Amino acid sequence: MTQTGIKTLRDSAAMRWIALLLLALAMFCSYVFMDILSPIKDLMLSTRGWDSTAFGTMQGAEVFLNVFVFFLIFAGIILDKMGVRFTAVLSGSVMLVGGLIKFYAVSDYFPGTGLERWFTDNLNYIPLFDEIGVAPFYRGMPASAKLAACGFMLFGCGCEMAGITVSRGIVKWFKGRETALAMGSEMALARLGVATCMIFSPYFAKLGGEVHVDNAVKFGVVLLCIALIMFITYFFMDKKLDSQTGEAEEKDDPFKVKDIGKILSSLGFWLVALLCVLYYSAIFPFQKYAVNMLQCNLTLNAADPNTFWGSDKVTIVQYIIMLAVAACSFSSNFSKKKGVKIGLMAAAVVALVVYCYMGYMRGTAETIFAVFPLLAVAITPILGNYVDHKGKAASMLLIGSILLVACHLTFAFILPMFKGNAIGGVIVAYVTILVLGASFSLVPAALWPSVPKLVDEKIIGSAYALIFWIQNIGLWLFPLLIGKVLDNTNPELVAKVAAIKEQTQAAVDAGTMTAAEAQQQVSAVSEQVAVSYDYTWPLVMLACLGVAAMLIGLYLKAVDKKKGYGLEEPNIK
Repeated sequence: MTQTGIKTLRDSAAMRWIALLLLALAMFCSYVFMDILSPIKDLMLSTRGWDSTAFGTMQGAEVFLNVFVFFLIFAGIILDKMGVRFTAVLSGSVMLVGGLIKFYAVSDYFPGTGLERWFTDNLNYIPLFDEIGVAPFYRGMPASAKLAACGFMLFGCGCEMAGITVSRGIVKWFKGRETALAMGSEMALARLGVATCMIFSPYFAKLGGEVHVDNAVKFGVVLLCIALIMFITYFFMDKKLDSQTGEAEEKDDPFKVKDIGKILSSLGFWLVALLCVLYYSAIFPFQKYAVNMLQCNLTLNAADPNTFWGSDKVTIVQYIIMLAVAACSFSSNFSKKKGVKIGLMAAAVVALVVYCYMGYMRGTAETIFAVFPLLAVAITPILGNYVDHKGKAASMLLIGSILLVACHLTFAFILPMFKGNAIGGVIVAYVTILVLGASFSLVPAALWPSVPKLVDEKIIGSAYALIFWIQNIGLWLFPLLIGKVLDNTNPELVAKVAAIKEQTQAAVDAGTMTAAEAQQQVSAVSEQVAVSYDYTWPLVMLACLGVAAMLIGLYLKAVDKKKGYGLEEPNIK
C-alpha cells in the first residue's frame, strides 16, 4: 500500500505475476539460445570440423569474460546503482549483439572471408592466459569456432547479467510474499527453453532435407529479439511501480566496494555459493553434451522421413503436446479445487506418456532429452510453495545433490548396458532424465530465495552477482574439461578423423581427388565418429561434483542450525 492507501502494482497479484511472466519469457528465450548448438554437436563436427575440444572450448567461452574480466561483478554494481529496469534492457541488448556475432560465425557467409583468414592466423596465443592454461582459444581451433566463441562471450555477459537482474526483480516485486514460488515458477518456465532448443534446433538445422546449422542459430537470434522486447515492456511496468511507491531506481546510498567485504565475510554465503557452483557445473555443462551422450549410448532407429514420424509435422505436434504437459502440470499447482487439480495432473501424466512415446518413435536423441525440464515444470512451483510456507531449503539442496549423483552414475554405468536394447535403453534414459530435471528444480526453489536471508537488502544484487561469478567459474571450466576428457579417453576416434583428413588432403594435393570429394569423405567419417564416444569418465567426473555438493549441503545444514540464518524456516511467517 502507498501512503494514500491506494494499492500499487505490487499489491495486485495479477500485476505481480504479469511482471514475473515478462521476466520469465525473456529468460526462456535466452535459455533457448544458450544451448542452441548442443543438440547438433554431431553436425558441427561433420559440417564445420569442430572436434570435442573445439566444441567444449566454444561452449565454455560463454562465461569467460564473466569469470576472468570480472564482468559479473561489474554487472552487480551496475544493478545496485542503476536499478533493475535499466540493467534488464542493457542485458537484453548485449545478448542480442552476441547472438548476431555467433550467427555470422556459423553461417555460410563466413567461410572464405578475410575475417575467417584473420581468425585462422590470429588468437592462437593469448599472453598470460596461455601461461596459466585458461585461454579461450588455441592453435588449430577452427576460425568459425573462434568467432562463435567471441559472440558467445558477449552473449554470456548479457545472459548472466539478465539472470541476476531477474532474481533481483523478483525480490523487488515479491518480497514478503510468494518469493520462492515466484522464483521457482520463473525457472520452470525458463527451463522450457531447454526442451524448445532440443526440439527445434535440429528441426531448423535440417529443415528442407539439407543441413544448415546457421538456421538453428538464426531461430535463437529471433528469440533474443523477443527477449529484448520483454525487458523493454518490463521497463515501463517497473517504472510505473516506482512512481506509485515513490522509490528511486538509483540508491540513495550507492554501492561501495567495501560492501563486497560484508558479503564475503558470511560463511553462509560461501557455502551457498560453493553449493551453487558444484551443482550447476554438473548440470549446465552436461546439457551441452547430453544429446551426443545419448546418441553414443542408445540404440536409436531414426524414423523414415517419408512417414509421419520422420516428417517435419511431428516436431510441431510433439512440441504442442510438450506445452500441454507443462501447462497442465504447472497450473495444477494453483488450482484450489481438488477435482480440478487431480484432473490437470492426470492430463499432464497422459500427455507426458504420449510425448515420450513420440520421442521413441522418432528415434532421435534430442527429442528424448527434451523431456528434461518437464517434471521440473510440474514440481518446482510445489517446492517453491513449500519453502515459502514450511521452509527446509537446506534439506532440499541436500536431496537435490543426492539425486544428481545417482543420475550421472546411471548414465555412466547402467545406460550403456542397454546398448542394443532400443526399448529398455530409452526407458532408462527417460526415467533418469526426468529425475535429473526434478533434482534441478530443487535448486532454484531453495537456493536463490535463501540469499536475501544472508545479506542486506541494499547489496542483494551484488550478492547474486558474486554467486553467479563463482558459478561461472564452473560453467567455463567443465564444458572445456568434458571436451578434453572425451578426446583423451577416446584417442582412437580422434586419430581416425585426423587420419582421414590427412589422407584426403594428400589426395587433393596429388590431384587424384577434388576438394568436394575430400570434404564428403571427411564428413562421412566425422558423422560416424560423432556418435561413437565413450562418455563414462566425463560422467564420473560430474558425479564427483554431486558428491562434493552433498557434503557441503550437510555442512550448510549444521551451520544454519548453529548460526540461525533461517534457511530451514519458511519465507512467509
